[in-house]
This record gives sequence, C-alpha cells and structure tokens, in this order.
Amino acid sequence: MSPVLAGVLQLLALVAALGLSYRPLGDHMARVYSSEKHLRPEKWIYKAIGANPSVEMRWPAYLRGVLAFSAVSVLFLYLLQRVQGSLPGSLGFVSIDPDQAFNTAASFVANTNWQSYYGEQAMGHVVQTGGLAVQNFVSAAVGMAVAVALVRGFARSRTGELGNFWADLVRGTFRILLPIAVIGALVLVACGAIQNFSGIHEVGQFTGGTQQWNGGAVASQEVIKELGTNGGGYFNANSAHPFENPNGLSNLFEIYLILVIPFALTRTFGRMVGSLRQGYAILGTMAAIWIGFTALMMWTEFAGNGPAFDIAGGAMEGKETRFGIAGSSLFSVATTLTSTGAVNSFHSSYTGFGGGITMLGMQLGEIAPGGVGSGLYGMLIMAVIAVFIAGLMVGRTPEYLGKKIGTREIKFAACYILVTPALVLCFTAASFVLDTPANSMTNSGAHGFSEILYAFTSGANNNGSAFAGLNADTQWFNSTIGIAMLLGRFLPMVFVLALAGSLAEQTPVPKTAGTLRTEKPLFTGLLVGTIMIIAGLTYFPALALGPLAEGLAA
Repeated sequence: MSPVLAGVLQLLALVAALGLSYRPLGDHMARVYSSEKHLRPEKWIYKAIGANPSVEMRWPAYLRGVLAFSAVSVLFLYLLQRVQGSLPGSLGFVSIDPDQAFNTAASFVANTNWQSYYGEQAMGHVVQTGGLAVQNFVSAAVGMAVAVALVRGFARSRTGELGNFWADLVRGTFRILLPIAVIGALVLVACGAIQNFSGIHEVGQFTGGTQQWNGGAVASQEVIKELGTNGGGYFNANSAHPFENPNGLSNLFEIYLILVIPFALTRTFGRMVGSLRQGYAILGTMAAIWIGFTALMMWTEFAGNGPAFDIAGGAMEGKETRFGIAGSSLFSVATTLTSTGAVNSFHSSYTGFGGGITMLGMQLGEIAPGGVGSGLYGMLIMAVIAVFIAGLMVGRTPEYLGKKIGTREIKFAACYILVTPALVLCFTAASFVLDTPANSMTNSGAHGFSEILYAFTSGANNNGSAFAGLNADTQWFNSTIGIAMLLGRFLPMVFVLALAGSLAEQTPVPKTAGTLRTEKPLFTGLLVGTIMIIAGLTYFPALALGPLAEGLAA
C-alpha cells in the first residue's frame, strides 16, 4: 500500500468515527447544559465552594466567575510548583524557578500548555497529576462554559441572563469530560501507553552511560490533554514519545479525541438555538477548512524534491517512522486548527509551506473546529462579522438567528478579532528589537523569524505547540509568552460574554423575505471567505517574511 493511499484511508476512518460520534455526543452536551437537575456529587461541590447553581447570572457576574476561578487556579498551580521540592512523589526534582512556574501556571490555566521545560526532568507525580492534569480538565470546562453562555445569548430574548458559570463548569467537567477521559485512558493503555507511579529507573546500558526514564500516570493525562484540546505532554517529546503515543492506532485515536468535542459542539449549538440546520452550517464551515488544510499539508509534505525526499517517500525529517507523513500531517493540522498544541513531529522540520500551514491554522483563530468551547465561540464571532458584511452589501440591518447585529454587537466582535493579532505581532516585533530574545534563535533568516513568530502565535492563540529550534526558557520568553497566553485567553472572553449579554437582551426579529438565510451553503461559503480574508490581511506581511519566503526559496 502506498503512503498516500494509507493517508487517505486514515482520513476516511477519522471522518467516519467523528460522524458516528457527532449526533449522540452533541445531543448529550445539549442536555447537560439545559438540564435543571443537579447530581449529588455536584451538590457537594457547590456546597463546598459556596455557590448556588440555580441562580442565573448576567454577563458581568458570569465573567467575574470565570476570572476569579482562573486567578485562583493560576495561584494554586504556581505555588504547587514552587514547593515541589518538599512534596512527596517529587522524584527528587527541585522546586520550579519563579519565572518558569509563572509561565507554566499561566499556560495550563489558559488552556495553552506551552512548555519550555523537560517534563520528565522537572515535574514530579504530584505536580503532574494534582496540578497539570487537573487544569487540563477545568480549563477545558471553562472554555465550554463560555461557549454555552454565548449560545444562550442567541437562544434567549428579553433577558440578560446567561446561566450559571459554576453549574456549567462542574457539569462540563463531570458529565462530559470525565466519562470520556476514563474510557479513553483505557483505550490508550490497551494501545501501550503507560499508567503507573513508578520512580526513575534505568532502561538500558548505552555507550558512555545509562539511560533513565521515570514512569507516571501518562495515559490518563494524555487522554485529557487531547480531549480538552490542552496539549501539554508528560514527556518533552510530547505525542512523539512512545510512552504517550505508542503506535499508528493510538495516533489516530488521539487525533479523534482532539476533534470530537469541537465538532460535536456545533450540534449542541443547533439543538440549543432550536435549528439543527444552523449547526450544520457552522459544521460545514469548520469541516471545509479542516479538510482543505489537511489536503494541503499532505500534498506539500509528500511532494518534496531531491534524493532525500525520493528515498524517504516525502519530507520525513522530524517525523516518527511509526506514524509516517500521513499520520504526522493529520496530527499537525488537527493540533494547530484546534488549540491543542500537542505534537507527534517537529513542525520546524516541515517544508517551508508545511510550517506555514501549521502557523496559519492558529492565525485563523483556531476555529476549524477550534478548541473545546473556544472554537465554537470564535466561529460564531466570525459568523457575526460575515453577517455584518453581507448586510452592508445589500443595504439592510444585519441579523443572525433573529438578533440584530448593531453598532454595539459589531464593536464587541471587532475587539475580539483584534486582540490576538495585536499580541502576536507586537511581541514578535519587540523580540527582534531587543538583542537577548533574538539570540535564542537556533536558525537565522526566514526560518529564525518563523521560530519567534510561531512562538507568540502559539502562545496568544492558546495553542502551546512549539516550532522547535527556539530556546524559550529565558526570562524574556517565559514572561512575555505567559502574558500573551493570559491576555489571549481572557480578553476575548470579555468580549464574547459582553456580546452574549447584549444579544440575550434583544427582542427577536421576525424573518422576512430579505432575511439572510444563514443555514444555507451560500452563507457557509461567505463565512469561509470572511475567515480567510481577515486572517490573510492581518498576518500576510508577517508570513511573507517567514514561511512563505522560506518556501519560495526552497
């Protein structure tokens, strides 16, 4: 079987698995967030934190809940790392330095999981399982809660109430993420991923010394790392490590975990707004971009020129032979079009255009299908922009799902789409003005520029993957990327919730002959074009200095 055919079959199997999961999972999540019942363990949690899950919140109160919970999470995870040397199960590792601890705490709470450290050489069992793995669950649940709040803004009228953040947080964690994670961990263990609490031990004798590895609860952390679109690996090699991702089957299963909730949330959206066809329109937009990027990535990685490419069957540098070009391409597109950031290959070793595709996937806003929760609310923001553009073209007040998109709503949407590009481009520019950050580059020229551009693109968009080749474990990068991750995560949420509150207060507008049919393929095409044009106009100059220049020079 040719590698290209194997890649096509993997893609078809993945699409089939996602299709089978779409309806039951999407409907289940709609029931979870619409239910008025509280399970007994959930009641215990509400009592412990002093929250009343039955009290509806307006958007400022909902936002305060998001920010307060996240601030406490950052502080807890920071302190846990700072006292690691005194904790049992630390495997003899010392406490984490202040700048590294801040960067890691901000990273995991912001659902970014950027790692500028070697996991197996820095973090003990307590920090890994009691700190990082816990944040993998709750940071994903926060993103889902904000997305559901925006959906309620479209679904409700003549009220500013968006639900209860604490109820949405707890339900998302215990009724959606945790059950799937338990089953998924068993699958990964069956595939060969490790799950233990062993200490550091020698695995073989090599010339010049011995090689040592530590064990850990890897399978359970790996599954929520992918399912919650987090991405932080137990080991520095991330999903290229055989303990995390043993073979081709586990690789395909992890890609499935990355995509299943973001795609299924479009069904949840359609169910909650009372129109499944609206959900299908959003699904069609996400799927069109995802399939297009996957096809482009496979083409550019298989179609290399030169003896090395011919012998290897494509661009195999930086890729694991057990996954091949197809498995690596599928994984890289899935992880950068979502906010996952896990890697099973070095993106820096991709062809010039291949590296550009991974970068552009993040720069689109990670909305195809995007992160858990963040992908849906990012796509809905783009839908608001597309409706506004369509309204300008025909000379009528834009409407979406029966809600008018006026001056206030479009300001919130515009602020949302400007936050991350401003963070990415400003921090990248500052890094080249100063001497110390530029000295962290392994490569010069266009590829070196891509290393730093990729780092801030990954941080501000809450992806967390690295281009490799950049020494990011410095005070400058730990601090600036940490700030970019926090602002890139929570500033957009402010505008999302403000938009949700504004929409929920409106009185629905009846459909007329002039109403734009946003459930039709025409709108899907308009939405795809709007996304590509906005991202292209924003990032094209920077891409031209990095991956495009490198690709054209190859």
